[in-house]
Amino acid sequence: MPRSERSPLLLAGLLAAAGAAHFAAPRRFDATVPRLLPGSPRAWTYGSGAVELALAAGIAAPPTRAVAAKAAAAFFVGVFPANVQMAVDWRRRPARQRNAALARLPLQVPLVLWARGVARSGEGRS
Repeated sequence: MPRSERSPLLLAGLLAAAGAAHFAAPRRFDATVPRLLPGSPRAWTYGSGAVELALAAGIAAPPTRAVAAKAAAAFFVGVFPANVQMAVDWRRRPARQRNAALARLPLQVPLVLWARGVARSGEGRS
């Protein structure tokens, strides 16, 4: 499989795993939902998990890859406040947990760039 084909499938796999985790272990995601959002944190957890699964399916399918990857880039930007919430909430946890929460913040940038790259490589292939 050419490298250009692996990258979208790896991104789809990452999104699918994250989406499934939202349903398998929702409590850990509930805690990262920004308190300013209305409604139940669990609804946001399940909703974001469902979005991740849908994005994974869209990226895995070449005809929808470009649009799904653009949506994934937007999604990664949109969930950034949850990562900030986690970093704030975990600031008094043991150093390992605190550092993991802080490390998630800059990781959003390569995810956005990766999704944008997949979108560009998928344009014109549908």
